[in-house]
Amino acid sequence: MEFTAAAIAGFLKGEIEGDPGIVVNAVAKIEEGHEGALSFLANPKYEHYIYSTKSSVVLVNKNFVPTSKVEATLIKVENAYNAFASLLQLVEQSKPRKKGIHPTAVIEPSAKIGEGAYIGAYAYIGENCILGDNCSVYPHVYIGDNSKVGNGCTLNPGVKIYHECVLGEGVTIHAGTVIGSDGFGFAPQSENEFMKIPQIGNVVIEDHVEIGANVTIDRATMGSTIIRRGVKLDNLIQIAHNVEIGENTVIAAQTGISGSTKVGKNCMFGGQVGLAGHIKIVDGTKIGAQSGIPGDVKKENSILLGYPAIDHRDFLRCSVVFRKLPELRIKVDALEKEIESLKKQ
Repeated sequence: MEFTAAAIAGFLKGEIEGDPGIVVNAVAKIEEGHEGALSFLANPKYEHYIYSTKSSVVLVNKNFVPTSKVEATLIKVENAYNAFASLLQLVEQSKPRKKGIHPTAVIEPSAKIGEGAYIGAYAYIGENCILGDNCSVYPHVYIGDNSKVGNGCTLNPGVKIYHECVLGEGVTIHAGTVIGSDGFGFAPQSENEFMKIPQIGNVVIEDHVEIGANVTIDRATMGSTIIRRGVKLDNLIQIAHNVEIGENTVIAAQTGISGSTKVGKNCMFGGQVGLAGHIKIVDGTKIGAQSGIPGDVKKENSILLGYPAIDHRDFLRCSVVFRKLPELRIKVDALEKEIESLKKQ
C-alpha cells in the first residue's frame, strides 16, 4: 500500500488542507501515528491528538475547525469514520488471495467446486456439496453433505457447516463457528427423563452476512433457522433453532436468542442481551447491553434497557431512584420511628 494524499482525496471525494503529494504506506490510530501513516479523527474526544500526532495524513469531518496548528495534511470528508472504513476495505482487497486446493484436503467426488476456489489443508467438503466461485475455505473447515455455499464466501479456520445448510453470496464466517448443530429439543418423559427430538431442518444464511468467531447457530427442528441478508454477528453468540434474524440487524457479543424468536430488520443489540423463546422483535429495535427481553416488542424503533427491558428513558429515571435507595431507606426508617413515637404520645 502506497498512496498520495491527492489519490486518497480523489478516491474519497475529499478536500485537502496541506501537501497533496505526501505519501502514506500504513494506517495507524491517531494517538499512535508515525511518519507515513494515515489516521482519522471522528470522535471529538480524540481531538487533542491531532495537534501532536506524527501521522502524515489525517481524515477529518468537513466541519472540523482546528483550534491550533496541525502538522499533518488533512483530508476533509463528509464522514471520517466511514471514509476510513472504505480505505481499509480497499487495502484488504488489494492483498493477494490464496488459490488452489491443498493436497491434504478431502473433497468427495460428488461435490462441485467453483472456479478460483481456495481449499486449505485438512478441509473436508462432503457429498453433493456445491461450493461457489472464488470461495476461500481455510484449513480444518468442515462442510457437511448436501450443503451449498455461494460465490465469494470466506470460511475461516475451523468453521463447521453441518449437512444441508445453505449460504448465500459474500458470506464471511470467522474461526470456530458452528452452523447447523442440533437445536436444543428434548421432550420430558416419565421419571424425569428426556427424549431427544430430532432436528431435521437446516440453517439458511443469506447474502453478505458476516459472523464472528465461536458463534453457534442451531438448525431448525423443522424448516429453517434464517439469517437474513446483511446481518452482522459478533463473536460468541448463540442463536437457537427456528430463529429468524431480519435484514441488516447487528448483534454484539455473548447475546443469546432462544428458539423460534423472530427478530426484525435493522435492529441493534448490545452485548449479553438475552431474548426469550417464541417472541417477536419488531423492526428497528435497539436493546442495550445485558438487557433481558421476556416478551414481544411491538413498537418499532424502540430503545430498551434493563431486565425486564423497558423504555430507555424510564430505565434511566429508575436508575436515579435506585442509586438513592440506601438514603431513602434511612429516611423511611427514621419516619417509622417518628410515627411510633407519636402513636405512644
